[in-house]
Amino acid sequence: MTYSPPAGSSMTNTRMRTPDNVSPFSGMCTVCAADCIGPCEIGLSAVRGTEAIYPYRTNINQFASEKNYPLDFSHFNINGRVFGAFGTDENAESAAWAKVKLDAAFGLKNKVNLTAPIVFPAMAKLNWQDYYAGAALAGVAVVIGEDVIAKDGDLVLENGLVQSSPLMEAMLSAFRRLHRGYGDIILQANYDDERHKALDYGITRLGVKSVELKFGQGSKGIQGMNRITDFGEALKFRKRGYLVYPDPSDPQVAENHRKGIGQVFERLGQLPFWDEDFLVQRVAELRKLGAERVCFKVGPFDPRDLLRILKAASQAGVDMVTFDGGGGGSGSSPAKMMNEWGIPTVYMESLLFDMLKKMDEKNYPLPQVVIAGGFALEDQIYKGLALGAPYIGLVGVGRAAMAAAMTGSQIGKMIEEGNVPKNLQAFGSTRDEIFEGVRELKEFYGNDVKDISTGAIGVYSYLRRISAGLRQMMGLNRKFTLKHIGRNDIVPLTELAARVTGLKTYKEIADEEIAKL
Repeated sequence: MTYSPPAGSSMTNTRMRTPDNVSPFSGMCTVCAADCIGPCEIGLSAVRGTEAIYPYRTNINQFASEKNYPLDFSHFNINGRVFGAFGTDENAESAAWAKVKLDAAFGLKNKVNLTAPIVFPAMAKLNWQDYYAGAALAGVAVVIGEDVIAKDGDLVLENGLVQSSPLMEAMLSAFRRLHRGYGDIILQANYDDERHKALDYGITRLGVKSVELKFGQGSKGIQGMNRITDFGEALKFRKRGYLVYPDPSDPQVAENHRKGIGQVFERLGQLPFWDEDFLVQRVAELRKLGAERVCFKVGPFDPRDLLRILKAASQAGVDMVTFDGGGGGSGSSPAKMMNEWGIPTVYMESLLFDMLKKMDEKNYPLPQVVIAGGFALEDQIYKGLALGAPYIGLVGVGRAAMAAAMTGSQIGKMIEEGNVPKNLQAFGSTRDEIFEGVRELKEFYGNDVKDISTGAIGVYSYLRRISAGLRQMMGLNRKFTLKHIGRNDIVPLTELAARVTGLKTYKEIADEEIAKL
């Protein structure tokens, strides 16, 4: 049995010539024919070389791991109870799932109220307009991803420091113009952004109150990689201090490029070399500038690194740390990195629980912790909250929220064209008929709802569904506030799941009760 996908995938726009006959060990077709034109990744590599490492058309697509990990949240079932009630009065009027309270908050001292225990992780590509706007409608926290200034064609730098970033302003405005008192938009910075003091600009000039330092570059921990075919563009980034390989400022490289010789330029995100002393100092600086909440974003690194980051966050008084597990996605990482690198989410959350529990026992001040990495629907979110309880109280939902934004936008365009998709025609033919969220949003925005994009409404509607489903799961366990969710709300179905998480199986639970007879 193999957990890895074969050497053909829609992620790289490749396929297997004989998909029913593949060698599990290599991922190649069992028979590699001499007359094959190579529709697989190996064939694409034979033509495009290093370009074949990357997913297909990253500018209009998002991606996630295809690896069939040996352990995921499907290995657990949600428990259910029939006696009592937690967090409400024990009567049928109060103990109704629709009355479950999902109120959450973000920030240790300067709290921001959230309508649900959800954070939209960093994104700065695809339909970011509706991703941010939808978060404002739904009342949750959302993160502007790294490298915004590198994407800003109108960026103004002086002595290497940001003086103006219209793109950053536009991203903040997408959230702020629809903000209804819940949630916040968080500005993230990687090592290159920090060199240009992007957070300082956001805080002092644009009024940003929540910021995030990212450990690593690009999706998860890899260095950000952006292929550049235009020499002038490559030279522009090099002059700004970015790492470009090969170096376009080298006269020999420039001459070779003019002749059509040599490899394509790549802008590589610089890896951070931060230690605890720097982090404590930098967090203090950001707060002095005006940041009310300072966060960390972490990929699924070596467990020793995860613990070191948690300890640094505790020492620095960081508000929130987001840990992003293997199996999620959205970014532009190399396809093999997304499949084969890092700790899968269930494994990582189990490790984090052990770390946070021990830190709590030793009286370390703890940051709020967000778990991310492949969460899409309410059952997964509930399991994620239960597995990390009481130390992990928020869940990051990125790729699914962006899918809602893109779907809502696309359907809105089709409605405008009078071309309603067949699967939606049963609901009506107009925007207000098809998008149920319009009716709900009129309560907050009145007639201004007509100016809200269908992509943003799509995100809001998706979060409404998630919230209703989460309430149902909580009601099933007779838990009517988030603080009552516990690890005994989920039960492992396999020996591996029980061993990794330390949770009791149904048999063990039953045996303990039988022994009391």
